[in-house]
Parts: sequence; structure tokens; C-alpha cells
Amino acid sequence: MAKSKLVAATPPPEPPQDGNPFGRSLFDDPSARALSRFGVVDVGSNSIRMVVFDGAARSPAYFYNEKLMAGLGKGLAETGMLNPKGKERALVALKRFAILARGMGISPLTCVATAAVRDASDGPAFADRVEAETGLKLWVVDGDEEARLSAQGVLLGWPGARGIMCDIGGNSMELARIAGGKVGKRASSQLGPFRLQQVEGGVKQRRAIIQRVLKKLKTKLEIENERIYLVGGSWRVIARLDMERRNYPLTVLHEYRMTPQSALDTLDWIATNDPADLRARTGTSAERMGLVPLASEVLREIIRIFEPSEIDVSSYGIREGLLYEQMNEKLRSRDPLIEAARAAEITSARLPGFGKKLYNFLLPIFQDVTEDETRLIKAACLLHDTTWRAHPDYRAEVCFDNATRANLGGLDHQGRVFLGLALLHRYKNSRTGSRLEPLFALLSPEQIQQAEVLGKAMRFGAMLSASGPESAGSLKWDPATRTLELTLTPMGKDLFGEVTQARFKSLASALNATPNVIEGEADADL
Repeated sequence: MAKSKLVAATPPPEPPQDGNPFGRSLFDDPSARALSRFGVVDVGSNSIRMVVFDGAARSPAYFYNEKLMAGLGKGLAETGMLNPKGKERALVALKRFAILARGMGISPLTCVATAAVRDASDGPAFADRVEAETGLKLWVVDGDEEARLSAQGVLLGWPGARGIMCDIGGNSMELARIAGGKVGKRASSQLGPFRLQQVEGGVKQRRAIIQRVLKKLKTKLEIENERIYLVGGSWRVIARLDMERRNYPLTVLHEYRMTPQSALDTLDWIATNDPADLRARTGTSAERMGLVPLASEVLREIIRIFEPSEIDVSSYGIREGLLYEQMNEKLRSRDPLIEAARAAEITSARLPGFGKKLYNFLLPIFQDVTEDETRLIKAACLLHDTTWRAHPDYRAEVCFDNATRANLGGLDHQGRVFLGLALLHRYKNSRTGSRLEPLFALLSPEQIQQAEVLGKAMRFGAMLSASGPESAGSLKWDPATRTLELTLTPMGKDLFGEVTQARFKSLASALNATPNVIEGEADADL
């Protein structure tokens, strides 16, 4: 493996600690620096992107995100050198990014360069020029390290990922085995679209090369009918087109899942449709769409040779992997969904800390729920009051949109819609006639009913007391007799007004239960 080069903007980073190639670790402090801003520049073969992460360290928001399709590696396979126009466009972008980073107070700005810069004969000279003209040093990674970082990106947003990460760029494609929160065997290949453009002999010759390389990769990584996690812009375009073909109601790409047959049907559909029309329907750039046919050839052979059980899309890759690199094991083990919900409550709720009290108050209703269901209930309670600034007429829909379209890790599409629907019912009794109804189809009738119960439970519990619902009473749910019992404290008796009573009855109705209110005895200390 090639020796890594430390990358930083001015001022220089602290010396490496504990073998960390990035110098300092942002999150080693006991407080975990939960709200730390971190900037990354990814200098790829096709695009150059600057991302600034902010917010909850384990599930960061994208404070800033800018991309330029520079085409740095276009023609590399033929000339052995970086594309001249691409170099100039890249330098313009990197100068801008360096200035932006200084303006945001980000230091160090971590810069990683992949296949184009590492393979080009003028790659070192380009890196030197970048440093001289921008102050940014490029950390040029080899294929093995690129695979590791991309796989770590998948683990950042998908902690339970298990299978094969497959990251396609302009000049290379990296694979890595992931399981148990760890990156295992990995490999790099030259199956990037820019490389394939230079293959003589047309489709037949390209297919032969792709098949030969994939068979070697299959043997090296011991791939057998496993889930494939797709990383990279060309894969995301194909997934977005799969959504378009299927008329899928949610266009969030992260954790979008395709069956192998659906993916093959979409590849056929792409081949028989006008690229300009597909671009218009999905908002894809001309540069990116131009690489899709070649990426499609690779994906078709991946499906045929690897025989994956499922094909999943990860919006997280090498940039997120660089952030994951900064985290200690304790921070990595946290749930990204819960961390994001906690951060949202701290910054946006009227009464931070109320969400935990609400969760404990409602817990008796949710007996025998699974671990995945429990974390959704926790997240909903933490988020239940984070959109209070929205206009009352739109709060329900704002809640739903935030849950279904926010950049949340550790949450599949069904989980997004369940969370959104529960939060919708936090502010609104009925969902009938909502513009959001097509999305409800992603849930089973049982999941829809459970989301309604959760939403109405939060709607009631959030109003019962300002200090915390436990001070006003406690709930008991008997599914055998279908009885929902509320035992009120003396203070709770005074808090249990007409509107609160109506919300309690609405919750009981959602449970198909008989409501029962008990006025408890005064505490001895009162």
C-alpha cells in the first residue's frame, strides 16, 4: 500500500496521534465534541466536491456541499496524464474551496485525491501546483485505501451494513467487504467509465474485460450471493432512474433498495430511452449521464457474476468515510438516527429533554416491540416538537417532510415514512386527503396503524404537562381487555382539561380501546 500523505489547509495539522493519518482526532475528547464542523474535499476522476459536515458528530448534517464536474481523469487511459482542461477547472474550484474554508473557520480542510491523480504521470506535479496555488495538500490514496474509506462511509450511515461495498468512480471501481461495523478484504480495479471509454472493439470487447476483472474480484473477496452496497454518482443515477421507471413515491437515494431483476429491467429501460429525456426527468447533468451507459454495462455483469441477494444504494462514501476516520470506537457505536434526533431536539425544540420524558411516559403502550421499532419510537419522541416554529396549518406536513427527506443515517425508506407519519399525527388527527398519501403505500396497514397510535400518543403526552407528562400521571395498556388506563396525580387532575381529554380519547380510539381515567391519591409529601 502506498504511503499516505498528510493533507491540510493553513495552519498545518497537529502531529499524527495513535497512527491516525489525518493528524488530530476531532472527537477523542471525553465530550466527543458532539457539535464539531469538519471539511472535506474529494478530488475524483470525474468530480471535485467540497463538503462541510456539522451537527451531531455521529450523524452530521451537510452544512455546505458544492460539486464541480471537472473531468480530471478524462482521457487518462489513453494519454497517461490528467485532462488539461480538467486540471484548470479543478484548480479554479480548489482555490474557491480554500477561500470558503477559511471563511467558515475550518482547519484543517482534509483533501483526498483518488484514481486520476494517483495514476497520472503528472499527478505529483498537479498536487504540488495545488499546494502552491491554494495552500491545500492532497492526500493521494491508493486503491486499497480508497476502498477502505468508501466502505467506512457506508458504515457511517448504515451501521448494520453487511455485504460488499462497490464504489465506482471515473477511472476505477473499488470493492470492500463490510460486516459487524468493520471493513474487511478489499480490492481496486480499473472498471471506471473513463477507462472503459478507451477500450477498442466496442461492447463485446468491453464485456469480456469487465467479466474477466469481476471474476477475479469475486474470487479475491469470496463473494457469494451477498448484498451489494452501491457508492458513486453513476450508480446513484441508475438508482434514480429505477425510481422513475417504477414510479417510486420517495426519491431519497440513501438506503434505496433494488432487486437484481428490477435493476436489470431498469438497465434495459435506460438503453431504450432517449438520454436527454432521462436527464430532464431526473435532473441529471450531461457529464454524469454520459457515463451511465458504461456504468450500466458494469452493473449488468456485477449482477450476473456476483449474483447479489439485493442491491442497495448508499449516498455516503469516501467523504463520509473520512469523517468516520476521526471517530473513536465509542462514538462509532452510537446510533446515527438517535444522535441526529437528539441534536435536532437540542437545537430546535422548545423544551430540550422533554423527548426522553415523553418516551418513558408512552412506553407502556408499546409492549413487545422490536429493537428497530423501539428506536423509531425514541426518535419520534425526540423530534416531536422540533418544527414548532412552522405555521400551525403546515406543521404536520413539515414534520413529515423533515423525517422522510432529511439526510438521516440508519433509517430505511419504510422507517422514514413511519417516522414521518407518526410525527404528522403528532400535530393532526387525520391523514385523509393529504398530498403525502402516495408515500403511505410503502407501509403495511399494521405499520400505518402503529404510526397513528404513536403520533396520537405523542399528541396527548406532549400536552398533558409542560414539565413532563410523568408529573401528571401514568399510562397502563391492557391489550387483552383493550383498556387504556390513565392514572392522574393530584396536579394531573387539574391539568386534564377538555382539550387534553379529547386527545386522550383520540389515542384510545386509535388503539380501539376503552379509555379509563383514575384519580390517584395525593402523595404524602404534598
